[in-house]
Amino acid sequence: MSKTRIDKWLWSVRIFKSRTKATDACKSGRVILDDKIAKASTEINENQIVKVRKNGFNLEFKVLKLIRKRVSSPLALECYENQTSQEELNKFNSWFIGKGRAEVREKGQGRPTKRERRTIESYKEDIFWEYLEDDDEDTANMNEKS
Repeated sequence: MSKTRIDKWLWSVRIFKSRTKATDACKSGRVILDDKIAKASTEINENQIVKVRKNGFNLEFKVLKLIRKRVSSPLALECYENQTSQEELNKFNSWFIGKGRAEVREKGQGRPTKRERRTIESYKEDIFWEYLEDDDEDTANMNEKS
């Protein structure tokens, strides 16, 4: 097998849960093949470098083997080499672990009222959208460089 579509390969080696998500990532410019933004229909070869921006993380893979059908996780690991930097891999730990406590209410307080619930949801939503805006700015900067 000499070539495979990049969206199909990303799905088959389990980097994305569905082929639609892999295609959408390509369309939005979050998949880079050899320092160029890749379309979903771009064909890849072995020994090429694929960079993927997923959930705020910059992942980097070297294609070792081309496959067209989705395979089990142990078989998928043989198809690529994860070349993501250690700093990027530790980003998860520094960002999520130990940052927030579980939500706790005082004993006897009961469930939050409708007003309290709306306040809590508004606060969480603001933080979520700020995180997404940062992610969109990073994507825009990547598109400008290309």
